[in-house]
Amino acid sequence: MANNESGSSLGPGGLDLTSTFFKPLQNSDPPIPSNRCTKISVIGVGNVGMAIAQTILTQDIADEIALVDSKPDKLRGEMLDLQHAAAFLPRTKITASVDYDVTAGSDLCIVTAGARQNPGESRLNLLQRNVELFRHIIPPLAKSSPDAILLIVSNPVDVLTYVAWKLSGFPVNRVLGSGTNLDSSRFRFLIADHLDVNAQDVQAFIVGEHGDSSVALWSSISVGGIPVLSFLEKQQIAYEKQTLEDIHQTVVGSAYEVIGLKGYTSWAIGYSVANLAYTILRDQRKIHPVTVLARGFYGVEGGDVFLSLPALLGRNGVVAVTNVHMTDEESEKLQKSAKTILEMQSQLGL
Repeated sequence: MANNESGSSLGPGGLDLTSTFFKPLQNSDPPIPSNRCTKISVIGVGNVGMAIAQTILTQDIADEIALVDSKPDKLRGEMLDLQHAAAFLPRTKITASVDYDVTAGSDLCIVTAGARQNPGESRLNLLQRNVELFRHIIPPLAKSSPDAILLIVSNPVDVLTYVAWKLSGFPVNRVLGSGTNLDSSRFRFLIADHLDVNAQDVQAFIVGEHGDSSVALWSSISVGGIPVLSFLEKQQIAYEKQTLEDIHQTVVGSAYEVIGLKGYTSWAIGYSVANLAYTILRDQRKIHPVTVLARGFYGVEGGDVFLSLPALLGRNGVVAVTNVHMTDEESEKLQKSAKTILEMQSQLGL
């Protein structure tokens, strides 16, 4: 498939109408080339990839978006569908190709492509198929955009972020996964719903694996700056630990429920990843629970394991890992989660 993009030429021979419609001021200097052009590439134009691309467009995060997929007809269709909305969106150049050359010069590469699990297929076999897919995705991305930040969304996101790091050769600060950023958003929503407050006033993190072994950091939850559990204890207000665990399990099961109802998740992950892109490319220095190299943090040892921790993000990717308070029980659960991921990594042969 040839590289497709919008342009200013119309008619036979590519007639350039710009000079016809617009006349420069007399005695003016020629246009100065802009030194700032923020480019994002999205690999995979399935439901998740397109939700991410669409949300990025509406939030005016990038000057250019490049789409890559192995299905040329769907790829061109998605590109045209987005281009046809140009009158309602901030000005953004949209390109698409099956060739990774279209991603050249990207500031951020978002990988959503991944194999789907077949009926009766083991999780390990699915993982190995995705690793093979990444062998065809990550090296050409790294070659085309050697200074880019890689943001992995494909599942299982923790192990595949590790795979992307190994295959790219990038420094660890420029390879991260979407991790539990969305899980934490669901967590904040549920707590806010219980307390009847705005979710933006709730500070709460889910860490560890983006999956069944994730850890809810109840000890560090605050609402409006007030630490919730310590406040309840000081006020001698009793709470059931099972109630807290039920909320966490609702978070874990949220994606399964959405998939069971509509067949896939898309909008929430679209907003989540667009939010990460905004934080990174605008150098917002915000804290997000995302997949990072966790070795050496919170007692996580045993190898190069990637899992979600609250991380400070900026224009250089992962700036630092936040020193959030954890109880001994929470630390033990996090270390157990790390072992679960390490066991999967050990079977990859990388």
